[in-house]
Amino acid sequence: MTRRAFLRDLGQGTLAVAILGVGIVSCRADDDSAETSTSSRLAEDAGTTTTAPSPPMTSDEGGPAAPLVWERVVLGGVSAYLLVRAGEAAVVDTGNPGDSGDIAAALDGLGIGWTDVSTVILTHLHRDHVGSLGDVMMAAPDAVGFAGAPDIPSIPSPRTLTPVDDGDSVFGLDIIATPGHTPGSIVVHDPGSGLLVAGDAMRGGDGGVIGAHPRFSDDMALANGSIKKLAALDFDTVVFGHGDPVFGGASEQVAALAATL
Repeated sequence: MTRRAFLRDLGQGTLAVAILGVGIVSCRADDDSAETSTSSRLAEDAGTTTTAPSPPMTSDEGGPAAPLVWERVVLGGVSAYLLVRAGEAAVVDTGNPGDSGDIAAALDGLGIGWTDVSTVILTHLHRDHVGSLGDVMMAAPDAVGFAGAPDIPSIPSPRTLTPVDDGDSVFGLDIIATPGHTPGSIVVHDPGSGLLVAGDAMRGGDGGVIGAHPRFSDDMALANGSIKKLAALDFDTVVFGHGDPVFGGASEQVAALAATL
């Protein structure tokens, strides 16, 4: 299926998870990077997609919700994510300073632009995740920014950020508080598509899931407790700020990790 055909199917209610990838690589050092990905391509062909069944989703109005499309944007040793529903986009994390151009290129690859970005979600306060927030917020003038309340005072932003906590919903996504890596760390869960955006609460490594990085985490006991909390969720795919995504049986892998902590 081509990208154009895939986007057309979104308007017809077909559920699909896009794994398109943007080949963006840099060679700079990152403040909170345990490992560096060398490519963001998650499919053999940039025009291919993966379609999977999912339970029906409902919108805030009670009707069927549009399916979620997601794309990973690799920015050197850290990844940002674009989450798109019905032509409206949320940006999860913004990379280091100077990364907004790469995010713009990824938006363009999905056939949308900054004016379609309504939401910016920051998983935590570290510079390699919020470094381009100013540029992103200026480029997307209507976007509302969200972050965990304890982290907001440490995040420079041209507009006031909205605090979120456990049980909040943003862009039709569940917000889960995962303190430990930072006091206000959060993750994003979409039960309908089975996707968890873990930020730095966990990392991809050794072909699976590993814990938060001890060197860059404020409180490892809390961080491990947050992983145990996430182990109670149901999700098929987990993506990270650092390391490669895990496709298929991701929640089982997180549960296995939690059992060792």
